[in-house]
Amino acid sequence: MSNQAPNEARVIPLRPAAAPGPAPARTDAPARAPQLRPRPVLAPRQAQPAPAPASAPASKEPLWRDLVGDVLRRERLAQERTLKDVADAARISMPYLSELERGRKEASSEVLAAAARALGLGLTDLLSLAQDELTRLAQVRPGRSRATSAPRYDGMCLAA
Repeated sequence: MSNQAPNEARVIPLRPAAAPGPAPARTDAPARAPQLRPRPVLAPRQAQPAPAPASAPASKEPLWRDLVGDVLRRERLAQERTLKDVADAARISMPYLSELERGRKEASSEVLAAAARALGLGLTDLLSLAQDELTRLAQVRPGRSRATSAPRYDGMCLAA
């Protein structure tokens, strides 16, 4: 049987009890309060060349979600607004907006339209700015040209 009184709760320690005696000396530096620094203004992401085999293209195509996220962040910072402010206005969560800006999530057209409206833009404005960035990055990449002489279309194409 148990040597406990019937009305007492039994406590099970999560960590083993330390042996009595002097505490071991710590070799790491004492903990300091974190230094708060102002956040820098972020420039648009540049296409990073990835190491690839010789048969692959020299640089990686930028992802649409990265371009749209860069535009969202650039517009928010230009207006000096916080993630919370824009997320509340768009009625989306702050972590989700952060993931959109970092290019971690593919947003639906409804979410993109809500985020654009919260920034005072239309969906076409947001996508046009992202297309401009894509065009700029495509012109920067050397050695890439169209194989055919097909006419160039400056229109916008959305796929669902």
